[in-house]
Amino acid sequence: MAEFAIASLIALIVALLMVGAVVLRSVWIVPQARARNVERLGRYRKTLQPGMNFIIPFVDKVKPLIDLREQVVAFQDQSVITEDNLVVHIDTVLFFQVTDPRAADYEIVDYIKAIEQLTATQLRNVIGTLDLEASLSSRDRINTALRGVLDDASGKWGIRVTRVEIKAIEPPQSIKDAMEKQMRAEREKRATILQAEGIRQAKILTAEGEKQGSILEAEGARQSAILRSQGEAQAIEQVFTSIHRNDPDPKLLAYQYLQTLPELAKGEGNTFWVIPSEVTSALRSVTQAFAGEKPSPARPPEERPAPDALPEGHTPPYELPPSDARAS
Repeated sequence: MAEFAIASLIALIVALLMVGAVVLRSVWIVPQARARNVERLGRYRKTLQPGMNFIIPFVDKVKPLIDLREQVVAFQDQSVITEDNLVVHIDTVLFFQVTDPRAADYEIVDYIKAIEQLTATQLRNVIGTLDLEASLSSRDRINTALRGVLDDASGKWGIRVTRVEIKAIEPPQSIKDAMEKQMRAEREKRATILQAEGIRQAKILTAEGEKQGSILEAEGARQSAILRSQGEAQAIEQVFTSIHRNDPDPKLLAYQYLQTLPELAKGEGNTFWVIPSEVTSALRSVTQAFAGEKPSPARPPEERPAPDALPEGHTPPYELPPSDARAS
């Protein structure tokens, strides 16, 4: 009896283990944005959706997990010949998404490798129709062309190509050196043009400033001359008005003339002055007034003695001695 009980217990444990294994093989949990294909007796049966799924154990076979999210694949650089027979190396990046897990699993063995080869082929076809300059400046055009071709070719594989980007286009080293020299020459040309334009503008502004300064200076000189002339005219008018109003005698005129003589002597080249006879008469009257003598009446010009009749060492009353009439 004891042996039968032990055998029954062992059989029960084995049955429970088998039931547990069957249950575990029957329930499959698929994460979000993932999918699994199921084969029954070697044929495609269904695709497990995200969540809990049930299958028949030992009859249905669950294949590896397929990612339904958008994926990014960077391919190695490809050597491509342009239309002008230059070899360039191009790195590409591909963005794609699996839309049909069944087709991606059964229509192609390795869809990533297939997309890489297809990208290289189409890249050679597109770049072969462009020269180097167009290839470097037409990345958007190349990306659009590649995306359209890859999307059409990979549609039957259950894959949708969302975007194709060219990471880098590397021309030969000799072409890179020539391009660098060309860019340096263009930069120097632009710098020379800008410098010449700046010098031109500076000269124009300087000339305009000098012109405006000359105009303003001339206008100021004109206004100054006008004001100076007006002031002198007013001063002369006031002097003559005052003289005629006060009716000055010869003594005052002689005194004023004596005050003016130092001013006359200040000018360069003023070495000779002619003194009118009226001034000498006034000076004689002033001298007699200071000496306490009565001024003698002035004789008319016709009564004055001739220069030859005067005593030696005397001069006419309307002339100064030579030593007084000349100043150095």
